[in-house]
Amino acid sequence: MAAGSTTVVLGGGTGGLVLAQRLRRRLPSDHRVILVDRSTEHHFAPSFLWVVMGQREPRRIIGDLRAVSTRGVELILAEVQRIDPAARRVETSTGPLPYDHLVIALGAALNPAGIPGFPQSAEQFYDLKSAVRLRDRLAQFGGGKILILIARTPFRCPAAPYEAALLLEDRFRRHPPAQPTKIDIYTPEPLPMPVAGPVLGRAVVDLLTQRGIGFHPQHKVTAIDPGGKRVRFEDGSEASYDLLIGIPPHEAPAAAKLSGLTNESGYIPVDPHTLQTAHPDVYALGDIAAIKLPSGMMLPKAGVFAHGQAEALARSLAAKIRGRGTPQVFDGRGYCFLEAGSGKAGFASGAFYASPVSAVKLRRPGRLWHWGKILFEWYWLWKWF
Repeated sequence: MAAGSTTVVLGGGTGGLVLAQRLRRRLPSDHRVILVDRSTEHHFAPSFLWVVMGQREPRRIIGDLRAVSTRGVELILAEVQRIDPAARRVETSTGPLPYDHLVIALGAALNPAGIPGFPQSAEQFYDLKSAVRLRDRLAQFGGGKILILIARTPFRCPAAPYEAALLLEDRFRRHPPAQPTKIDIYTPEPLPMPVAGPVLGRAVVDLLTQRGIGFHPQHKVTAIDPGGKRVRFEDGSEASYDLLIGIPPHEAPAAAKLSGLTNESGYIPVDPHTLQTAHPDVYALGDIAAIKLPSGMMLPKAGVFAHGQAEALARSLAAKIRGRGTPQVFDGRGYCFLEAGSGKAGFASGAFYASPVSAVKLRRPGRLWHWGKILFEWYWLWKWF
């Protein structure tokens, strides 16, 4: 057994939070587990759209990261600036942190400025502050054209733009604004959630079509004209809007890029099963990890995968540090709720490491799956805080 080892976990999102607490429970007290994050607040991202729709107050979906201290995890509030695998050290805004084992769970950063005109034109819901702002904007919206724009792939929670469209259609059908409202989705994808396979993608398109929502695939945005309220695409076409809701470009946080840990995907490549990077005792999980599937596509960026990876890695790291126990590999299984409005949701699950992706189908939207997501929200905030 390694005596008095130190494991540093970067990021208090889904993966980092689960990994730190699971590992702490599996190790004797002389081994340190340190969680580094720049904020004491953990925002439960699966509920952001409920905030947008006025169905959740923001305070209800915020967890206090300081709770991990009562469970034996050391919390350091700091900005991660650079990672030095050769020196086994992380540089932070509060000083250097040496480690024996490092887990990078910094997520994916939003880069609205990556599309000319995006910051001045688009509302979004990929952080809590923006979700609240969109909620308030919708309360004043008098109708017209709503354009939901997926700027780039990959992005977090591949179902979220389609959930947003369905929830907005349901809202305006039940409470019509002063002017008629039309919702359209523009995306560079060939189908919704293409990694899950064409069966699921076509099922989502059918659901959108049934609700009168326009789906426009293979449209890559080049720029947005805030004054003219128009979106320009690579093929020369344009689309107008009265309200633009954009999924901003995502990228790896600066600390990962400055440290030379990313590859051509823009993220940190890892072994699909062990989450090991190219550097000894350095692991990455969640949205910051790049995992190529047998299909050639990348594993989606979703909390369910971060959680599963954290559970597996915690067991494996504990076995390695203690010198006994059985390592666990991440098997690539995942699931997703798809909120559809009127108290209903769909549900999809499957084995993403299979070739082709195994049995990912959309279960018909119903109240059971909606209540499943509500219970999941309640369980998550109770379990980890």
